Amino acid sequence: MKVLISGGGTGGHIYPAIAIANKIREEIKGVQIVFVGTKKGLESELVPKAGYKLETITVSGFKRKLSIDTLTSIKDLFIGIKDAAKIIKKFKPDLVIGTGGYVCGPVVFIASLLNIKTVIHEQNVIPGMTNKILGKFVNKILVSFEESKEYFSSNKIVVTGNPVRKDFIDVNKKACRRALRIDPDDFVVMAFGGSRGAKKINETMAKVIRNFNGQKDIRLILVTGSTHYEAVLNMINKKNFKMRENIKVMEYVHDMAKYMGASDLVICRAGAITLAEVTAMGLPTILIPSPYVANNHQEFNAKVLEKNGASVLLTENELTDQKIIRLLNAFLSDKKSLKEMEVKSKELSKPNATDMIYTNILNLIKS
Repeated sequence: MKVLISGGGTGGHIYPAIAIANKIREEIKGVQIVFVGTKKGLESELVPKAGYKLETITVSGFKRKLSIDTLTSIKDLFIGIKDAAKIIKKFKPDLVIGTGGYVCGPVVFIASLLNIKTVIHEQNVIPGMTNKILGKFVNKILVSFEESKEYFSSNKIVVTGNPVRKDFIDVNKKACRRALRIDPDDFVVMAFGGSRGAKKINETMAKVIRNFNGQKDIRLILVTGSTHYEAVLNMINKKNFKMRENIKVMEYVHDMAKYMGASDLVICRAGAITLAEVTAMGLPTILIPSPYVANNHQEFNAKVLEKNGASVLLTENELTDQKIIRLLNAFLSDKKSLKEMEVKSKELSKPNATDMIYTNILNLIKS
């Protein structure tokens, strides 16, 4: 059996693609899996690292306003269609899977025209433009949120959730705290803004850290991202300020599951994969959606958790250190509310998402 998988640009499209590929490889002996991406996208680094062959095509995204770049994008699209057709005719896949990003457009579209079975997986509440278009052509549409159904006028939709790495499922908080030498009774808050960090979150948390520095009943962990690390340390340590043992500021965390597993509350962005991870762990959250993403999709993702009582939503415009301080003090004095949020968060999780995606793919292949 041969499977072609395409999705790229950001980790939000690539990590689900790799998770799906791993599951297929795990279940089907002798399966051949090839990825299609671009040379510039993050997939050029992540896919080979995961042990898969990557074929590349020339394609670029369309900007919302017409400009000279639109002509370049049109030209690249035709080149991408030609590239995709060559790869498909050479590899002869039995199934083509798209996980979003403009790179999967030509690949999935050409496969559908050639009557090859096709599937797309959408991570966010609001689908990206590529998946919206492809939804009209594919055999099966897999979505992560119930709320996504209204964006696809089709009976081909199945709500599966987002694939989550095994590290984030059934995590033992006590074991994580022992490993990190964190007191079992501490109120642990972890804040991060994604792998590259988020300037506004870092600046806000620097002030929050100064407020709680040395306070015995709370421990703050801030992951800044490499480009912000030194600046954040300078903000915290100005005027001979000394960080106490209850504060930990890190540039990057390799074992994210362990640190999140040790936490009582997470302050973070609202990317689809991050939300799948926090709900798998049953973590309450304060969500600050990125305002720099297409269709403002992170805010819509966050609203689902807020509506269901699993999160507090603050836009970047609303975010201040005083608001975070008030919220943390409120949680400190009302652990019952935090426990209720934990339950609500866990109820939203779909720990079997990868299995559901695989089952739907297998059923499609057999049909």
